[in-house]
Amino acid sequence: MALYALGDLHLSHAVAKPMDIFGPLWEKHTDKIARNWCRVVGPEDLVLIPGDISWALKLEEALPDLNWLARLPGKKLLIRGNHDYWWTGIGKVRRALPPGIHALQNDYYPWGEWAICGSRGWLCPGQEGYDPVQDEKIYRRELGRLQLSLERACQDGFDRIVVALHYPPTNGRHEPSGFTELFHRYPVKKCVYGHLHGEAQATALAGEWEGIEYRLVAADAVDFTPVLLLD
Repeated sequence: MALYALGDLHLSHAVAKPMDIFGPLWEKHTDKIARNWCRVVGPEDLVLIPGDISWALKLEEALPDLNWLARLPGKKLLIRGNHDYWWTGIGKVRRALPPGIHALQNDYYPWGEWAICGSRGWLCPGQEGYDPVQDEKIYRRELGRLQLSLERACQDGFDRIVVALHYPPTNGRHEPSGFTELFHRYPVKKCVYGHLHGEAQATALAGEWEGIEYRLVAADAVDFTPVLLLD
């Protein structure tokens, strides 16, 4: 029972959104994902998918992408990304998910002795483009969702936690944020995130920092291959 992570799948089986417009790296990227996934993930493993799962605008349009995911080996745990417009009410999303796929929001997912917590996250203060008027409310809401997730895991006795965010947990200068403050208030050992593409990946927060391991798992940053987190 291994735990993997792979974000930013950007699937589009039901909508016209070819990813190769973002460069040759993305040509036939779903084929790359499927081939690499089947090579490394076993039927008893879990793959954490921290956002930007489907380009669909409506839940019905996302179903072909979700069913495609369901056919791949292992269980899947989803976090909402900023492009997952199809993800509206969590109850509606969960009722529509195929077997073997779970959506995480305001709660946690147990995996052996570990708990997996998370939220979408948001731009952090100090990030280029952060608007104190427009972004502060969403930033605070996502902090609250993450804290609720962490609190529930700790109330149930977990003392080792993996956090999944779609957005990075800091701004581009890697300054402390509300997210990293929560990590240190709770027993968070690992954090995975996506969202960053292109040149932004070169300066992404990675490796151990203040006792916590950080991994960027956007698909194009990891050769469209699920990254092993726990074996």
